[in-house]
Amino acid sequence: MNVVDWSSLVSFADDKMKKVPLFSSERMFCDVYCFRPGQEQRAHRHEGSDKVYVVVRGTGTFRVGDEERELVAGQAVFAPAGEELGARNTSGDDLVVLVTMAPKPA
Repeated sequence: MNVVDWSSLVSFADDKMKKVPLFSSERMFCDVYCFRPGQEQRAHRHEGSDKVYVVVRGTGTFRVGDEERELVAGQAVFAPAGEELGARNTSGDDLVVLVTMAPKPA
């Protein structure tokens, strides 16, 4: 069994959002994204993969398609394949997000 203490892996970079890998296979990945205030994952899309963002700490603004919404710890959002998506920390505190994507992009 592959078990990780993801909370001990949370770390930040001053220059940009930091991705911390947790699990990866040929079919999916699961990462922790760590945002300092003002950092973002620019809008992009994955034509063949669905993505889930789960906010575990902080507050951020998430975009899926034409919609943007502020989410807080305990909330999650689903971004279906082909939809434009992105995330940014619009708060004054750190933002930590659990991210899963399948199938894993090539």
